[in-house]
Amino acid sequence: GILKAGGAYVPVDPEYPAERIDATLTDASPQLVVTAELVEESAGMIGYEDTCVTDLERRASLRPAHPAYVIYTSGSTGRPKGVVVAHEHVVSMFRATEGLLSFGADDVWSWFHSPAFDFSVWELWGALLYGGRVIVVPPDVTRSPADFLHLLAQHRVTILSQTPSAFYQLAQAAETSDASMPALRAVVFGGEALDARRLRRWCARHGDEAPLLVNMYGITETTVHATHALVASAGDDTLPGSPIGQGLSGLRMLVLDSTLCLVPPGVAGELYVVGTQVARGYLDRPGLTAQRFVACPFSAAGERMYRTGDVVRWTAGGLLEFVGRADDQVKIRGFRIEPGEVEAVVAGCDGVAQAAVVVREDTAGDKRLVAYVVGSVPTNGLAEAVSDYAASQLPRHMVPAAVMVLDSLPLTVNGKLDRGALPSPQYTTGTGRLPVTAREEILCRLFADVLGLDRVGPDANFFHLGGHSLLATQLISRIREAFGAELPVRALFEAPTAVSLAARLDGAGVARPTVRPAIRSNVTPPLSYGQQRLWFEDRLGGPTAIYDVPFAYRLTGGLDVGALGDALRDVLVRHEVLRTVFASVDGRPRQVVLAVEDLPAEVLSVVPVASADLTA
Repeated sequence: GILKAGGAYVPVDPEYPAERIDATLTDASPQLVVTAELVEESAGMIGYEDTCVTDLERRASLRPAHPAYVIYTSGSTGRPKGVVVAHEHVVSMFRATEGLLSFGADDVWSWFHSPAFDFSVWELWGALLYGGRVIVVPPDVTRSPADFLHLLAQHRVTILSQTPSAFYQLAQAAETSDASMPALRAVVFGGEALDARRLRRWCARHGDEAPLLVNMYGITETTVHATHALVASAGDDTLPGSPIGQGLSGLRMLVLDSTLCLVPPGVAGELYVVGTQVARGYLDRPGLTAQRFVACPFSAAGERMYRTGDVVRWTAGGLLEFVGRADDQVKIRGFRIEPGEVEAVVAGCDGVAQAAVVVREDTAGDKRLVAYVVGSVPTNGLAEAVSDYAASQLPRHMVPAAVMVLDSLPLTVNGKLDRGALPSPQYTTGTGRLPVTAREEILCRLFADVLGLDRVGPDANFFHLGGHSLLATQLISRIREAFGAELPVRALFEAPTAVSLAARLDGAGVARPTVRPAIRSNVTPPLSYGQQRLWFEDRLGGPTAIYDVPFAYRLTGGLDVGALGDALRDVLVRHEVLRTVFASVDGRPRQVVLAVEDLPAEVLSVVPVASADLTA
């Protein structure tokens, strides 16, 4: 009714938080609110007739370029942004897909997703434009794969639209259900990355009678769907991990580097979309629109392209493969990691039906990869199996620090993975057996201290408890102090439990005393290996705190005031935090400083001294 009247609608999901609804309505400033409940007693009532509205009855003629709807998506600043999509954009999208799926009046479409999620445009408009029927899925049914399966069978749904996360759960429920879906002829995926390997069991179960599986990549700013890939043969190992295929008719897919140059096949780059489905922009956000809807250097003057922020690459066969988000890449202990790559490996472990890998920082400054998995069948020891499998497939820095086994992955109202609802990781401390020797007891205590845990058993794997290379260095140092034994860091990687490391101590040498030879003040000492590495890292990546290891060190003997002053200056130049003034609780400025004791005035003048916590 709104579209025929010539207006544009703004869908609002009543299940959204009140703050989100208020922000949407404030930003959109709608002329009228249509709701199931009377908002105000003075609100006007609207009547309608079953005849078509004409341009004579509208305030102005309705044109294809006029807005049809405004859907709000999350903004990086926390403020939602409204995407303005015109009638012609939606019509172009359906014209580009009707040959692929052969829509007709006999089709029954499922309306599974929130109206505030643009996947609903596909579900609702597809039926209306082609004379089909819509089955509105109740909210409680969307949260129950078994009930949803029976609804699909009861109403003989022919076109099912699902996010991959939701469909994985539906497919798992279908394995133990007596409900069948003989009328289902197409499953359309969208909204998030699809792992085609997770569809193998579904395809094997349905054989040649399996419905058509189509992965439709797209974003709100390019009108729901922009590419398509047939994944009916999902058991084929030659398929890319997350195929998004080819652009729809009327769209061009450009994979560009940071200088807006085309990249060759096999090289990852950011995806830009050009063509008839690119939205008008963001409602009343000209600055943001200019940032994301940019001029296309490969087209005629005036044509725009949308910068998706998604990283893709062309395969040798001319298909697009989704790699991840440009802003999903994380850096953990100096290593750049794509969580999606780790997730794909975890999902390939036997017994895993669903998987998600996220980066958590439950302790400030300590980022860790955590894997959440759902088993295909009840399996004891699945967490350990996933950890071992990941360790066999990935470099050590990419192996999840913890694996959590869940009954199901939490989903948002839009059917996407709800990362905020994932539980905090629980590390298996292996406390089933107590230490049997004094050496094991001391090692268990050192393990717990370094890892920040209350207790660690003698059979617990240091790296399965969240340990990493930097913590390994600290642990070996603590062992050296406790036992006076010289163990290489490599020993912990080869014997990562307290019981196995205890055996290594028998053959360990006596710890070497730390000796610093005297150096004449007028001679520049050579850089150690560690200093050379830090110098290289500084030139390559700029100042960073990744390689800093804080410790207290007591020196004896004569003091070279000039050398110490130069060293302090170098530290201050490198670390901005030591030159930063913070406001304390009482409002008085307080500075983070190096604290030293009993130093000559020439050195103390280098930096303010607040206390004498650190002795040099």
